[in-house]
Amino acid sequence: MLIGALLVAFLLSIFLTPFVGKLAFKLGATDKPNERKVHSKIMPRMGGLAIFLSFFITFLLFMNDFREQLPLLVGALVIILIGMADDIFELRAAPKFLGQVLAALIIVLWGGLEVEFINLPFFTDTLEFGVLSIPITILWIVSIINAINLIDGLDGLAGGVSTIALVTIATMALIKGDLFVAMVALIVIGSTLGFLKYNFHPAKIFMGDTGALFLGYIIAVLSLLGFKNVTMISLIVPIIILGVPISDTFFAIIRRVVNKQPISAADKSHLHHCLINLGFTHKQTVLLIYALAACFGLAAIIFSFATMWGALILVTGILLIIEIFVEKIGLVNSNYQPLLKILNFKNKP
Repeated sequence: MLIGALLVAFLLSIFLTPFVGKLAFKLGATDKPNERKVHSKIMPRMGGLAIFLSFFITFLLFMNDFREQLPLLVGALVIILIGMADDIFELRAAPKFLGQVLAALIIVLWGGLEVEFINLPFFTDTLEFGVLSIPITILWIVSIINAINLIDGLDGLAGGVSTIALVTIATMALIKGDLFVAMVALIVIGSTLGFLKYNFHPAKIFMGDTGALFLGYIIAVLSLLGFKNVTMISLIVPIIILGVPISDTFFAIIRRVVNKQPISAADKSHLHHCLINLGFTHKQTVLLIYALAACFGLAAIIFSFATMWGALILVTGILLIIEIFVEKIGLVNSNYQPLLKILNFKNKP
């Protein structure tokens, strides 16, 4: 049944994507080249609509009582409408943000999804979030939506990284026996893989905000469904799974603070830009980031089975590797090398 759902979603996406591409041109949902873009011709965007339609149809076909999951579907529909509006009309940041918050509110208030507490390591006490549980949950969902959106800068990048994250979530859900999370994740995986046939370099269509926002929303919700109200260690698992987009977003904020730029300012210094500047080709950059995402996914699975001390050592190692990698490629700027300077100082005779 799980594999069947994945295959149906995959085939539907392959079938629907060309039609969505034609619709995008008719609606004016196109992406024109500029100094920040890596493509050189007008491209249809809004391809994420094909991912959503494939997901939605397959979901209805394979879920016995989808009425219980209406908050998830309605929230996804709100995200899709916001994404389509942005792909067609290029919305300002405020209405996009409000739409994301609305989608999060639907799944939190109507669907009852919220992180209410965590168990702290080395302590017997439980940290209750109380009135902050809803804001924290909304913040998580909106943050992951925007993290996926920020890495959508190269052909197939956001789709591939999202698929790897969803494969990890599905694997851990199956290990835990959570068939619903596994089913939804596999349906979205199938829908995204079908779309990637047209979106991998050289792309024939972009997913646009329609796709990036939808994938971010689904990943954020599934990660909470699978790991909410658990130990601090388990709460770190979805953060590791999403290591690539979260790291890129975090260091983008650091970069703008260091360079005294507005947090919302667009730039051409994200992870994929830095790798291309180092001499990697478009396809090599995407495949390298896929490999990084897969390493994070594997680390998350290992992490979930580690002892308390083993988990802390693993997290410390991951953070050190990320920091060294960031400094090496100049993700913040060429002068940001605090750890490398310390290491170089110690290595001097």
